[in-house]
Amino acid sequence: METKPTNPSLALTEIPSGYLNIMGYVDESEVNGPGCRAVIWVQGCSRECPGCFNPDSWSFEANQLVAVDTLVENILSNSRNTGVTFSGGEPFWQAATLASLARKLKAAGLNVMSFSGFTLKQLQSKSAPPGSQELLEQLDILIDGPFVQSLAINSPNSPVSSSNQKINIFNPAFADQITWASDQIEVHILKDGSRIVTGYRGGLELM
Repeated sequence: METKPTNPSLALTEIPSGYLNIMGYVDESEVNGPGCRAVIWVQGCSRECPGCFNPDSWSFEANQLVAVDTLVENILSNSRNTGVTFSGGEPFWQAATLASLARKLKAAGLNVMSFSGFTLKQLQSKSAPPGSQELLEQLDILIDGPFVQSLAINSPNSPVSSSNQKINIFNPAFADQITWASDQIEVHILKDGSRIVTGYRGGLELM
């Protein structure tokens, strides 16, 4: 079911300090960045891009409020997670809290990447969401730019979903690791028997 976004600035003030409002979480993903990684889908995006793979993430209303320390514990408890990816929704609406999470994970040796509907230039501007520069400083990779349906790539070999999106590599160690394919389906079966289907062709489907 599609939900309309609310006012970001009002809704974000209702998130307790040290917590993130998220839509979903998985471990051991291989279609959301290099290697094997945890993925956090944050809740809230005001763009409403046609063809969005995850329209249920648009609303800024509280979905799952999870403490940063709980996420750190969960991510590090799985030794196969070599990094974490922030997706959404729009991660940069919760940039300061994600930056705090990223710092803790990087201190433990993990790498960090994020998707964003904002361009890098927008995130570096004075009008960027609060905490954007803090989060940028923690990222090894940023995929920036909104999904544009008319520019969709629809290729099983592309790490981005539409041709306007750019891969910004802040850590040179990852220059030769842009080999994942986001336009594929990946199915995660959780302990309670529910499933999360991710990758652009699968959307983010929680079943």
